[in-house]
Amino acid sequence: MDFIIGNNRHQGMLLPDCIEDYVDENNPVRVIDAYVDTLDFENLGFNKWKPNQTGRPMYSPRDLLKLYIYGYMNHVSSSRRLEIETKRNLEVIWLLQKLSPDHKTIARFRQQNPTALKNVFKNFVQLCTQWELYGKELLAIDGSKFKAWNTKDRNFTKNKLKDRIQHIEEKIESYLDALNQNDALENQSTSEISSDISEVIHQLTDRKTLYESFLAELAESDETQISLTDPDSRLMKTKNGLDVCLNIQTAVDSKNKMIVEFTVENQAQDKNLMGPLAQKAADLLEVPAMTVVADNGYDSVSDVAQLYLSGHRPVVAGGDYEFCIPTDAANTEKITDYDSNVARAIYLPERNIFICPLGKVLRPCTYNKNKHVAKYDNTQACRHCPKKCTKMRYYRAERVMKPSEYTKAFDDSDLFLRKVHIFQNKEIVRQRKAIVEHPFGTVKRAMGISYLLLKGKQKVEGEIALAFLAFNLKRAIHIMGIQPLIQAIRA
Repeated sequence: MDFIIGNNRHQGMLLPDCIEDYVDENNPVRVIDAYVDTLDFENLGFNKWKPNQTGRPMYSPRDLLKLYIYGYMNHVSSSRRLEIETKRNLEVIWLLQKLSPDHKTIARFRQQNPTALKNVFKNFVQLCTQWELYGKELLAIDGSKFKAWNTKDRNFTKNKLKDRIQHIEEKIESYLDALNQNDALENQSTSEISSDISEVIHQLTDRKTLYESFLAELAESDETQISLTDPDSRLMKTKNGLDVCLNIQTAVDSKNKMIVEFTVENQAQDKNLMGPLAQKAADLLEVPAMTVVADNGYDSVSDVAQLYLSGHRPVVAGGDYEFCIPTDAANTEKITDYDSNVARAIYLPERNIFICPLGKVLRPCTYNKNKHVAKYDNTQACRHCPKKCTKMRYYRAERVMKPSEYTKAFDDSDLFLRKVHIFQNKEIVRQRKAIVEHPFGTVKRAMGISYLLLKGKQKVEGEIALAFLAFNLKRAIHIMGIQPLIQAIRA
């Protein structure tokens, strides 16, 4: 018995008359076609949503968006690879009706429409809300580092720049010594060597001047790092060591593990990022309150307090919380004691003060420019405090902030307080991984989007919007089915 033998390439074949026959009724590409055809490109904010009145006709943004969604759903995000797919992939040929834009046109569309692409993502979230694909009860927050379009060699911290400058100075000094020795010999061969050494010294001096300009730029700005290729990217710790990345934060609904909202951050740590993202997600789902769960990387009592004040139920892995929050005069209470194991001071950004566990106000006092840390204290209250909660003479609260954000102005007038206890819900904490890490695993592994193709937070936001839109579409197809989803889109 022989192997299975294919047909002769030169033998004639009877193929279907039209390309429509090649695309099955239950092909996911039909969902993309139906969904994009319903979008209002003017209200979404796309550039060039109307055809030009003069000159060469342009490609419709509708067709380019279909191409990108298909590409991200099928492990193809490069504009050059997408161009190739328009020529050989029958599904893409059907979707674009045999159009084949060049890679520059494809790339330009993604670069020029980041805000519109984020609006498309939000539009689909709102549709999924109407189809009851979001439970609107439990929201999980998490972040993941995506490699930015910037190498480590083109990222500089203050210490790295100082080390480079010192190393250059040592090399220049050694070359100057060699130059002096050659000058003492005064013959033709050493003259040529001296000329070469002088050229090297000139190059090193130019490089030192460049590094010093970077140091001056960092000193004048609020930043601790500078990246040359992608100015918004930062050196961050990943599971594979240090790399230049952007921190993508997601809010995922527990019902179907679908992404509700996301942000692109260049902050390496997750602290203080949970509250704003959770509130954006709740606003998009149009719900007043949700249970919000996150891992212990988000352990910020001020963030937890802000979520609680907004009406949400925060749950952070790793511990319980006890703190004082503002209230009205009718609900105020006298605070005389606290649990030293879980009680913490919280920061109120609208008043620029900290509230200690006993309800005392800590006011801004100093700012460390090197560490970008603002310090708050109340020496008079601490002097007479019976708890003595710190080994220092006075209790001081600290908060990381940029120099431009720091001010000594504060507001502690008409402040009424009450004590709040938040206990960890271990059952919800156990659910967290299964909810929020599922989208990142699918996007990075199954969809192949572990690194970024665009530069700058705004453009990266458009790129990630395409990836997460593709993920949500895949989830909706899996949950509802092809034809029911198409009918719901067209309804």
